[in-house]
Amino acid sequence: MVSGGNTTESISRPDQDIELTIVVPCFNEEERLPRTLDTVLSYLLQQDYTWELIIADDGSVDETPEIARRAAEQENVRHLRLPHRGKAAAVRAGVEAAQGSAIVFTDADLSTPIEYVTTVCRLTRESWDLVIGTREGKGARRVDEPIYRHFMGRLFNYLVQMLLVRGVRDTQCGFKGFRADVARDLFARSLLYRGDGDEIRGPLVTGFDVELLFLARKFDYQLYELPVTWRHVEGSKVRPGLDSLLMMRDLIRVRINDARGRYDALPPREFAAPVGSTER
Repeated sequence: MVSGGNTTESISRPDQDIELTIVVPCFNEEERLPRTLDTVLSYLLQQDYTWELIIADDGSVDETPEIARRAAEQENVRHLRLPHRGKAAAVRAGVEAAQGSAIVFTDADLSTPIEYVTTVCRLTRESWDLVIGTREGKGARRVDEPIYRHFMGRLFNYLVQMLLVRGVRDTQCGFKGFRADVARDLFARSLLYRGDGDEIRGPLVTGFDVELLFLARKFDYQLYELPVTWRHVEGSKVRPGLDSLLMMRDLIRVRINDARGRYDALPPREFAAPVGSTER
């Protein structure tokens, strides 16, 4: 089925409520994706809650689409074949398509262990609106992180806390979970990287997470910072110089949008109904 330029492939699922959707955005991940999918599915198949896995393929040009297509032959796995517009647009498309009561997005390198999704399910069933992985503070660990990456991250977080989101010590961990209604509201209100522009070239790492967290604070959602063990995995798409500049530009754009009242003027908008599963 094709809808809005996106292709969804999967087999049909049982008619039952889904408790958890995991969205894995990926761009040219033929080397890492097979192991990631094996790890995620092996874990999920042992759980007693209902789930679905969405592979949000950001216009990959290697074997990633074929790997995702084969994975989507399994029950409860979907492959979104998307135009190449960057990670933020891929995550947004995954959230649009999600049918779970809780939605988690996590990086394709699985640098944050998948086991934390069960904690997200529990916390969102309790009183928390969103749960973000944090690599700072008691109980958190960073493993094998290059010094330059750590320095970049701390400098960026200093700017984030100064300009937009005070008190959150790690906004950029690639593991974040939401109650589904909260995810839809935040992504509907967000203005950056809406996925309706031209296709791009190469990877695009941005500060879209910061806008979501800024909006969560602005609209009084309850945020839980979950200490995680995070392991650096070789093959990162981050480009230290260019991406740092793009992310700083995003901070300024969010601040300007807020100063102009653009977030205040936006009423909550529902996404379109999730894309159905019609292809096998």
